[in-house]
Amino acid sequence: MSDTREPTGTGSEDAEGRIGVTEPGGLAESIDVNRRQDVQKLRKNAVGLFGVLFLTVTGAAPISAMMFNTPIAVGFGNGIGTPAGFMFAAVILVIFSVGYTTMARKKTTAGGFYSYISHGLGREIGMGTGFGSLLAYSVFEASLCGGFAYFGDLKLAQFGVHIAWPWLALGMVALISALAYFDIHLSSVVLGVGLITEVVILLIFDGAMFAHGGIPLAALNPANAFKGFPAAHGLAAGAVGIGLFFAFWSWVGFESAPNYGEESKDPKKIVPRALYISVIGLGIFYTITSLAPFAGYSSTHAAIAQAQTNAAQYYLGPANAIAGRWVGSLLSYLIITGSFACGMAFHNTTSRYFYSLGREGLLPRALGRTHNRWRSPHIASFTQSTIAALIVLGFAVFVGSNDPNTQAYLQLYGLMAVMGVIVILSVQALVSLSILIYFERQHPDEVHWWKTRLAPAISFVSQLLVVIVLFKNILFLGSGYHYAIWLGPIDLVVVLLGIGGAFYLKARNRAKYESAGRLINEGL
Repeated sequence: MSDTREPTGTGSEDAEGRIGVTEPGGLAESIDVNRRQDVQKLRKNAVGLFGVLFLTVTGAAPISAMMFNTPIAVGFGNGIGTPAGFMFAAVILVIFSVGYTTMARKKTTAGGFYSYISHGLGREIGMGTGFGSLLAYSVFEASLCGGFAYFGDLKLAQFGVHIAWPWLALGMVALISALAYFDIHLSSVVLGVGLITEVVILLIFDGAMFAHGGIPLAALNPANAFKGFPAAHGLAAGAVGIGLFFAFWSWVGFESAPNYGEESKDPKKIVPRALYISVIGLGIFYTITSLAPFAGYSSTHAAIAQAQTNAAQYYLGPANAIAGRWVGSLLSYLIITGSFACGMAFHNTTSRYFYSLGREGLLPRALGRTHNRWRSPHIASFTQSTIAALIVLGFAVFVGSNDPNTQAYLQLYGLMAVMGVIVILSVQALVSLSILIYFERQHPDEVHWWKTRLAPAISFVSQLLVVIVLFKNILFLGSGYHYAIWLGPIDLVVVLLGIGGAFYLKARNRAKYESAGRLINEGL
């Protein structure tokens, strides 16, 4: 290969799709698989803007974020400053999206984080974070199966039906696997119905609360986002770090939009639009819906007391008393369907990570195959279903199957969520750093003071601080289970295995090493 090809990544291309050789050793910046017959591709034009939105926003799980995370932020975090905490997180994630969308316009790939980090920080770190991201999204599905089983068990008990929680969780895995087997359009329709329903009922709840009582303006004071509260009158103290962490946690899932770029109708426009709409839309929605419950309590003290003593009733109590029992009843059903939809969204994202690593030969190549008719990554999907089922069974065997609260909810849902969030927040910080480095090194003519410099730098520092806050509160976030301290080291081991694998390929198989994180599809 000659080193005379154009250095822009969109210039000349050889028979194997190598574009713009600019790296030491004659390695291609990217490899376009558009015209390659040896790479099976996802279905083109399968989803439009709304489809990508449904697939990503459902991963953020608005109803789960509100009913799971908000009570903990209010009761043990920044109290009255919880809505302001959501506002702060929204601002930081919009800044993150500036660089992220700039990269999405540059590279269309199903690899998302993994591919972007590979382009900026190198194939070794890219492959390590690819394995880490795969682990994170994989355990997220199992986590949501735990939440689904817990709330499903509560609902069935109201009708006198008792099914062991592992069977409910495994049933969710099986149904998701069946739906994900088909065209991604089917998943987007199912997720769209679930998302719209839960958002509408929560907005009805918001309206009822605001009509009933006044809006506490202190909740919107930005300064209160960074304040906890002291222990008093029988209440435990609140730590600001916990409140901010749960605010950022509530967005996890929105960042998966680039993973659907190869299946969207116009990825250079749809992916950036989906990212901005989701992060801004969720920011407004989260702020309003975390503010609304305060109007349903007699005082901030009463709201914090409810959040600390019975978090499950933090929303349902005011809903039943003020909005009407039908609103509370619908919320109790929608938290079940919302958990299912969220798990399904993470399943689809994980499948595309498996697919991306498989087609590059970094995992068994069978994972990189697509269905002849549906063009879905069906083998990757079944693989993810198997992993989720094994995690559920592992918890059932080692922690038991007779107590949905401590086993399905606190341990399977809670601990697996923390394990995944450790990776996602760390990787989002690295993505920002990678974008800054990528444009400075590879495309200095496209460097922009805000889009590729200042915004990624602010995002990197801010999200790194959130990760530090996470580890300072790891035992609380792990529901007090001591083995929560091992979640971070396990994540690190997986990342290091990926990095080690990249060095091995660099020495033994240059073709696979060259393709690590660099396969893109620009023929869309």
